[in-house]
Amino acid sequence: MRAIQKFSQFINKTFVIWMLIAAILGFSFPSIISQVAPYIPYLLGIVMFGMGMTISTKDFKEVFKSPKSVLIGVILQYTVMPVTAYLIAKGFHLSPDVALGVILVGCCPGGTASNVISYLAKANTALSVSVTTVSTLLAPIVTPSLIFLFAREWLQVSFSSMFISVIQVVLIPIILGIIVQKFFRPIADKSVDILPIISVIAISLILSSVVAGNKTQIIATGLLLFGVVLLHNVSGLTIGYLLAKLFKLDRPDKRAISIEVGMQNSGLAVSLATAHFNPLSAVPGAIFSFVHLLTGPLIAIFWSNQTKRMNKAK
Repeated sequence: MRAIQKFSQFINKTFVIWMLIAAILGFSFPSIISQVAPYIPYLLGIVMFGMGMTISTKDFKEVFKSPKSVLIGVILQYTVMPVTAYLIAKGFHLSPDVALGVILVGCCPGGTASNVISYLAKANTALSVSVTTVSTLLAPIVTPSLIFLFAREWLQVSFSSMFISVIQVVLIPIILGIIVQKFFRPIADKSVDILPIISVIAISLILSSVVAGNKTQIIATGLLLFGVVLLHNVSGLTIGYLLAKLFKLDRPDKRAISIEVGMQNSGLAVSLATAHFNPLSAVPGAIFSFVHLLTGPLIAIFWSNQTKRMNKAK
């Protein structure tokens, strides 16, 4: 078990490298890896099941302990990124499919990777976990509503079908994970080190599958898409931090809110795009998966070093 624990830690630390390898494999062997596409919702369900296995009552205690910070985080999560996505889509005159893909990313809850980045950045990790948990549990209602609000200009969006999809790939797996954790505690305890490995494999397969299925479109619009996604991500990180500062939150809380707002559950965006729209609309989500795992660690290193310098000065 100790070897598995060390390997799990290694996988988490080198997450970006595995994403890069996944993207390269998708580009290199598109005909083989694109066959994974029909299984994307199930792969995301596995990731969400793992999240459910790790949710504890402590996560909800933080909600009652710091309701103001959690509420601010959830509200900013579901306002900053959708509005920013809409403005970027309009400002860059994106094609309908690409615009929809960017908006799908913006309307999703926070990603679980944000909790790891918050820990590395010396942010309030408990707050980060709470905001991720609450925003994810709200996703079945909020995400389809926001997509309908912001994306109907481009395509006809079915609220009911997306609602069912989010229930299937997010809420049900999380509930099952919580049930296993509650009633089969020995199994949950033994699997806690294996789950991160499984999650990384699942996310890597999702990313490589989308890249493989959209290789031609990525080559044609890759630079523009990368720039748009990077702008969206950096805008979320920056605006999230500035608004948290405006609400007079302390430094660890500001960092956690910034990371929560800027890092999305892009796997959910990919899953929704694959299930309901043109495959091209899944590409922004796939690129976002890679981009926020570059910017996240970079900002974590910067803030971590800043904290060390401040502690040394004291």
